Amino acid sequence: MDIERLIAEGECSLGIELGSTRIKGILITPDTKPVASGSFDWENRNEGGVWIYTLDDILTGIHDCYQSLKADVKEKYGIKLTKLKNMGVSAMMHGYMAFDKSGNLLTPFRTWRNTMTAAESEELSELFSYPIPQRWTISHLLKDIKEEKEYLGNLDHVMTLAAYVHYLLTGEKKIGIGDASGMFPIDFSTSDYSEKAISLFEEKYLKGHYTWGIRDIFPEVLIAGDNAGYLTSEGARLLDDELETGAAFCPPEGDAETGMTATDSVRERTGNVSAGTSAFVMAILEKPLSKVYPVLDIVATPDGKPAAMAHSNNCTGSYDGWMRIFREVVERLGLDVPKGKLYDTVLLSSLEADKDAGGMLSYGYISGEHITGFEEGRPLTARTPESRFSLPNLMLSELYSALSAMRIGLDILFDEESVQLDFITGHGGFFKTKESGAHAMAAALRTPCRVMETAGEGGAWGIAILASYLDHANFSLPDYLDEYAFSDSSSYMYTATDEERKGYDKYLERYKKGLAIERAAIDNLEE
Repeated sequence: MDIERLIAEGECSLGIELGSTRIKGILITPDTKPVASGSFDWENRNEGGVWIYTLDDILTGIHDCYQSLKADVKEKYGIKLTKLKNMGVSAMMHGYMAFDKSGNLLTPFRTWRNTMTAAESEELSELFSYPIPQRWTISHLLKDIKEEKEYLGNLDHVMTLAAYVHYLLTGEKKIGIGDASGMFPIDFSTSDYSEKAISLFEEKYLKGHYTWGIRDIFPEVLIAGDNAGYLTSEGARLLDDELETGAAFCPPEGDAETGMTATDSVRERTGNVSAGTSAFVMAILEKPLSKVYPVLDIVATPDGKPAAMAHSNNCTGSYDGWMRIFREVVERLGLDVPKGKLYDTVLLSSLEADKDAGGMLSYGYISGEHITGFEEGRPLTARTPESRFSLPNLMLSELYSALSAMRIGLDILFDEESVQLDFITGHGGFFKTKESGAHAMAAALRTPCRVMETAGEGGAWGIAILASYLDHANFSLPDYLDEYAFSDSSSYMYTATDEERKGYDKYLERYKKGLAIERAAIDNLEE
């Protein structure tokens, strides 16, 4: 391909994903191959007990991410990026963003990380006979309705982060079905919000109190292949003064759905694990679950098929903290070790560990963890005098801990619903060192783990592929992925040994018993 010509003529597609710690942009050619990237690092913060990002954070982040990508294009190809064929936006799922008619944010943006809606989650799950996690938009809306928040009288629209950025760039209040399935229950027969659930909610909580209903304030639901608008002049200026208008947009999606796309995991009997700051496993269902399980979300693939999701709020944050300590030691010794080499060296040591992590125990609970019942978190490492305290065992304990809350949720699918998966595909920061990530995951999830060579591209690549799919919607999405994105892909597959699976099961038993230690830390270590 003549990449320079494709870029200059505006034949490429751009995907931007707003993750928990990084905003990333990926530019791809019409055959979905990444040719340039950009990024912007950011971090949520806890203000008044609420995990937030500000609107300024969002605007600065998408602008600087695009500028980073534009600079990468210039450096690699010697040309200026001024025109795009298609675009797409994705972001971490769930959360709550409420606006008035003028676009003013009425209450701080609550991210997925907040665990403040336990009562509402339980109440709605019972009302709908449908699992409604604390993170979902409707849980936050109900909390504020019950508390009679004054701003609700001025409420005009409610969005997820992806839908909000899409609105900034296109002026359209649209959302992909996958991201929408983290706002409100979906009727998979209509690929839209459930009318039954809307009626139940409005009759019980809204009647006679507000002038708006759910469809008035929530964005319109679309599926993969639908056109969701075009880049406006106002939207283009948010990214770059030289960017031309008119790029077509795919529906904005959540990171769960871009994870499915980026791992070719949208067919039945496929699954994927997205593991970074948080971790979640997706299983594309062959049939509906037999009943409601509070720790399992029911979400949608980008083309509207049901998937079960076990989500844990914490994953790599704890061992990232250890890596900062190790880097400080290295720097104090006057050594210059690249970040990638440090991570690879330390994480690969886990392959030398005792299969049960030598009696070590870790909880990477930087925030609360709903699966195990914690509203707050205290990261900690515990051991007995007899534990084999070594770098390999410490890192394996951290890797296993990062997966254990998620595994507790996944056991329901495997043991009670007999869900069958041929293998699980991993992506996200947990798999940057693919051997350590795949070995730990295969042992923890009792399923062969595949890591694609493109795993590092992540959700930004996934949403770029969905943007490019606008030009190929005559294919089904699974066929398009097989035909275009993954026709020549290579991957690393690992199946855990019996010894590794038994070792992890021993660790998990220790993890469950040790939850009392985490509770004691929360009760006695004040933030």
